[in-house]
Amino acid sequence: MMWYLKKNRKMFLLLLAVILAYNLYFGLLFADVDRENLFYLDMLIGIALMSFVVVDYRQQAQKRRQVKELLEVEDVIYSELSEFENREIVIHDVEILKGQLDEQFEMNCNLQDYITKWCHEVKLPLAALLLMNEKIEDSVQKKAMKEQLERIRQLLNGALIGSRVQSTMYDLQIGKTSLSQCVRASVKNNQFFLIQNRFEMEVSVPELTVYTDKEWLIYVLDQIIGNAIKYTSECPRLSIWGESEEDVTRLYIEDNGEGIKDSDLKNVFEKGFTGSNHHNGKYKSTGMGLYLAHLIMKKLGHTITVESEFGCFTRVILGFRDNRDYFQL
Repeated sequence: MMWYLKKNRKMFLLLLAVILAYNLYFGLLFADVDRENLFYLDMLIGIALMSFVVVDYRQQAQKRRQVKELLEVEDVIYSELSEFENREIVIHDVEILKGQLDEQFEMNCNLQDYITKWCHEVKLPLAALLLMNEKIEDSVQKKAMKEQLERIRQLLNGALIGSRVQSTMYDLQIGKTSLSQCVRASVKNNQFFLIQNRFEMEVSVPELTVYTDKEWLIYVLDQIIGNAIKYTSECPRLSIWGESEEDVTRLYIEDNGEGIKDSDLKNVFEKGFTGSNHHNGKYKSTGMGLYLAHLIMKKLGHTITVESEFGCFTRVILGFRDNRDYFQL
């Protein structure tokens, strides 16, 4: 009720002033006026005003409820309200903003196409450089060159996948996928740095199948294994295993690196979050790896969680449910 009084307070004050004015006018200037008749007129006016207020309040309350229900709808709703103040201005602004949004969307699509094309074009000379590097006789120089070329390859793949996953236009290729094959593919993608850092590998993934996009899942695994390599310990160990119970399949990736502080755990999936560890001084973190991994897993209908003890281990858990019905497979 307070919202109604506040909204119409000017009208009520004006009506009160008018009633008070004519009462003073007739009551003071015309002494022969029957005060009972004046009181009777005031009562009739009061009843009429109260009736109007009750009807108007109910109409506005109903409209408020309607607006509240429409605000819960995730869609454009201005067209649902046929009558409201300045509707033409709202429609005009919506059309202008829609045009600007379409223009920006087209620019983003063109930029994504350019990045994708550029990444694919760079892959060819990069592959040639990797082959040429094999002919270098100096083993030290060969190893140093191979490391930098592998980093370029990883950054290139990250740029390609990152530009696609943050777009709304990429297509998911959901199908029956072997977790062990995805793990092997990701380990192969990171084998140079795993060997270089002398990782002790413990991989025990049974033949578990999930419904997912194989390419995106491998990218998620690449990010997780890449983090294990970046933040490694003196005697690095990487353990990967899986299990299935009822309708949930889980894949665990655990390393014995520097770990994550408790205060940072809740923020590891935030865009650009790099933590407070300073990452042993070897790598500059962008804070995009786990953010993109979380984004991909969410779009695939899966889950990703992180457990860690600072200075001891970090364990990433990927959860898969049978989502065939969700993707209409």
